[in-house]
Amino acid sequence: MRTTQAYTFCDGCNHIPKCGIVYELQDGVITHLRSRTDFGYPNNTLCAKGYAQLQEHYHPDRLLHPMRRSNSKGSPSQWERISWDEAIDLIAERLLSVKEEYGADKVCFYTGDPKEMRPPLQRLAYAFGSPNFGTESSTCFTSIWMAGKLLFGAAVMGGPPGPETKTCFVWGTNPAYSRPTMMKGLLAAKERGVRYVVVDPRISPTVQTLAAVHLPIRPGTDGALALGMMSMLIEDGLYDRGFVEQWTHGFGELKAYLEAFSVEKASEITGLDPEEIRIAAREFSGGPATLLISAAPIVHHLNGCQNARAVLSLFAITGNIGRKGGVRFPPRPVLAPDHVGDPAFCRRTDLLPRISHLRADAEAFPVWAELVPEIQMNHLPEYVAAGKIRAMAIFGGNAKMWPQPHEYQEALRKLDFAFAVDYFERPWTHDFVDVLLPAATCFERRASFAVFDHAVYLRQPSPPRGEAREDWQIIADLGVALGLGDDFFGGSLRSLLNAYLAPTGRTYDEIRAAPGSMVEIATHGPDREEGAQLGFNTFTGKIELASTLLARHGLDALPVFREPADFIDQTGDKDDRDTLVLMTGNRVPFFTHSKWR
Repeated sequence: MRTTQAYTFCDGCNHIPKCGIVYELQDGVITHLRSRTDFGYPNNTLCAKGYAQLQEHYHPDRLLHPMRRSNSKGSPSQWERISWDEAIDLIAERLLSVKEEYGADKVCFYTGDPKEMRPPLQRLAYAFGSPNFGTESSTCFTSIWMAGKLLFGAAVMGGPPGPETKTCFVWGTNPAYSRPTMMKGLLAAKERGVRYVVVDPRISPTVQTLAAVHLPIRPGTDGALALGMMSMLIEDGLYDRGFVEQWTHGFGELKAYLEAFSVEKASEITGLDPEEIRIAAREFSGGPATLLISAAPIVHHLNGCQNARAVLSLFAITGNIGRKGGVRFPPRPVLAPDHVGDPAFCRRTDLLPRISHLRADAEAFPVWAELVPEIQMNHLPEYVAAGKIRAMAIFGGNAKMWPQPHEYQEALRKLDFAFAVDYFERPWTHDFVDVLLPAATCFERRASFAVFDHAVYLRQPSPPRGEAREDWQIIADLGVALGLGDDFFGGSLRSLLNAYLAPTGRTYDEIRAAPGSMVEIATHGPDREEGAQLGFNTFTGKIELASTLLARHGLDALPVFREPADFIDQTGDKDDRDTLVLMTGNRVPFFTHSKWR
């Protein structure tokens, strides 16, 4: 019996944290997993989801062959097994037919989870001529990303405490479950004296483990809490006047708005005691404060982006942006993460500007369309009804991720053509597509890469089960079939990976041959420093407490607060504040969103 071992990393927690796996093969069968601890691999503690990767890999219901629908969409699926060549040719023929009759922009290229295929699928969409590349982040990360872009010109979601940090606000996130690889450092920071203020309606494990101050806020009122705290800090002179004068735009307008937003008003809205709000606000007077903020509950409301802007503005007026121990701008990575992708590789710099006027979301979401490369997907039923989208490529998609999923299923059914790539046949989504393709698991994929600081790690894949094929290769093959062979190097995955690795100055084979399939890459330059070296990529060059972009589109320039829809009845009156509120998406250690259920 021949035993070998190889490296990979887990995709069970979305695009992060890519926990390292060493797996053993006996005669080609994976028999054991363990955490990767060699060559400095930082995320080296596997959780239940990491070990469950083996169950997924060998699950008896796993999709292993390309299939073509043999009955009508919307009915329980009947499938005919076909070859990869047949599948790729069929998909290319149907997408080119839609392009020829209606235009390339009528084809939507969509990724759900994991996010590893986003960069090449963007490249495919834009090379094909469609600006309509979309992702599941329409319901998640992108709203808080926009808040950072509107304020600072860059996505800002905070980070763990640094050596100078005195206080860390953990706002709307439960890292004990959602970021377990971070908890060791958070606990160590607590031991050295960092105080944690945790904003969470529930008594979560993070509250129990870290909180010096717990604010059990009414769901959806985070913006009101931040506004009330800012009002008190300004009134008591506890904000950073020098920083505000030098680096912010619109402070006068914000201050005027806050005159009617007292701590008492914030208390009434949030359900918190006024003294609780004051205690939390005073934490800013004790030294640098940083922030851990979630991409989910704060922004999962009609006023979500403004809620996030209010929270980030709180850290701006206290001078905790770009400050040592505060909320830092991360250094430029040696390689763009999967969920963003390198702009040049993805063709966002050369091709997208030429076709962006054809975006399906431009009319309904003008600010989103101006800031975000991918389209806002929450209006998929509306786009299909209006004829703006007639065909879809779906990688890791889930029709049940949206409220009223039947509307999205019906939209998929009405499309001229759709194909999906997945690990399993999932009837709630795949009953509404025409072709279903088998995806390779994390043990079978070369792409993508794990990047930590200046280190790049590759996977060492095992032979795929059945005819499973990794997403990057499927996209490369489809690119060739669509007549885009030059953009996809004749279907060569190694060449495509080399193009993506170009910013590192290393090739795939060089890294693959290195000990542990890992190399250190020289930094691109120093981290951004505080004070006069900051600079902000906004229209004014400053932190825009009053957004010039939102004002230009006739929207609220300030981070105004509006009640969550959950608390407004049909007459517009506020519901009884004692009413129980359904909270969804709470993290538990062995699920990620809908995965692993």
